[in-house]
Amino acid sequence: MSTCPNTANNGDLPYWAALSTFSKFGPKRFNLLSRYFPDMRTAWEASAGELLAAGINERAANEFIAHRQNTDPGELMERLDKEKINILILTDGRYPKLLKEIFDAPPVLYYRGELPDNLNFCLAVVGSRKYTSYGQQTAQSLVSQLAQAGLVIVSGLAIGIDALAHSACLQANGKTIAVLGAGLDRQNIYPATNRYLAEKILARGGLLLSEYAPGTPPLEFHFPQRNRIISGISLGTLVIEAAVSSGALITAQSALEQNREVFAVPGSVFNPNSAGTNNLIKTGAKAVTCASEIIETLSLENIASFVQNQKAIPATPAEQRLISVLNHEPTHINALTRLAKLDTASINATLLTMELKGYVRNLGGGNYVLA
Repeated sequence: MSTCPNTANNGDLPYWAALSTFSKFGPKRFNLLSRYFPDMRTAWEASAGELLAAGINERAANEFIAHRQNTDPGELMERLDKEKINILILTDGRYPKLLKEIFDAPPVLYYRGELPDNLNFCLAVVGSRKYTSYGQQTAQSLVSQLAQAGLVIVSGLAIGIDALAHSACLQANGKTIAVLGAGLDRQNIYPATNRYLAEKILARGGLLLSEYAPGTPPLEFHFPQRNRIISGISLGTLVIEAAVSSGALITAQSALEQNREVFAVPGSVFNPNSAGTNNLIKTGAKAVTCASEIIETLSLENIASFVQNQKAIPATPAEQRLISVLNHEPTHINALTRLAKLDTASINATLLTMELKGYVRNLGGGNYVLA
C-alpha cells in the first residue's frame, strides 16, 4: 500500500490545491494555466493581464482574483492535514494511470485512506438506489467473486447498489474505492446515512476519492461529473439494476466515451429497474451472469501475479517519470524525452529496463505504450 503525506517535497502542491478551490478552474483551464505558467504558484499569484494571456477569459480571471483574497494555500494545507486528506496532482507518478487517459482528467484528486497496490485493476459497480431482492443478491454474489479475484471495486457511496457493492467487497476482504461528489471532510460525506460505511471503508484499507476540495457541499451537478471518475479509473463498468432514468446510466455512458468496457446484468422485462440494463445490452453492453465473464473479457485471470511483478523491483525516479507520461496510446521516444525531461542515454536505458519488467511495450519505430 502507498500513502503520501501532504508534506511531500512539492512546494507547488499548496497552489494546485488552492487553485482547485475555484470552481471555474476545471480540467480545461488548469491545462491552460500549466501550459502558460512555469508552476502553479506563479499561476496563483498572476495578474488579470497574465491570466488573460494564458487564455482565461476576463470574467473568470477577475472572479478568481476576488476568490483568492479569501483563500490561503497554507491554511488549506493545514486543514487537509487535520482532516487526514492527501492530494494527488496530474503530474504525480502515483496518479491513477487509467484516469489520466480520459480527456477531462481531474487535475487535482483529494483522497483519504490508502492507495491500493492494485489500483490499475479497478472495476466500477453501479446501479439503482431502489433495488430489488434480485439486485441485492446479484450485487453481493458478483462483487464478492470479483473482489476475491483481486479487482478493486469502485462505486459512488450512494444508497442502493453502490452501498451494496462497497459492503460486499469489504465482506470478501477486498479493496474498495468510494468516489464522492463533495469534499472529503467529515461533515460533507454524502449521503450522511453512509458515513459509517465510509469510515468502515477507510478502516479496512480502502479509499475515499474526490476532485472537490474540503468544504465543498454535495451539489446536484457534482454527481454527473464525479461519474466520469468512477468509470475513468476503472477498466470497465458493471451496471446492476437501473431504470431508464437512472444516474448509473450516466456512468455507463462515460465508460463508453472513455472506450472502456460496459457490462450489464439482464433482468426481468416486467421490472422497471431492469429497463435501463436491458437497454444497455440491446445497444452493445456485454450481458453477464457471473464474475468469470467479466474477468475473461478483461483478461484479468492473473491479477495477483501482475501486482507482484510490479512490486518486485522498486521503480527508480527515471521510471517514475516515464510512468507518469506514458499511457496506452503510442508515444514516440522523442516526445518521452521531452515530457520526462531525461537525456537520451537515460531514457534508452530506463525504457529497456521497464520493458524487461513488463511495465512498457516497444511497438517499434521508437513508439512505446504502458504494458
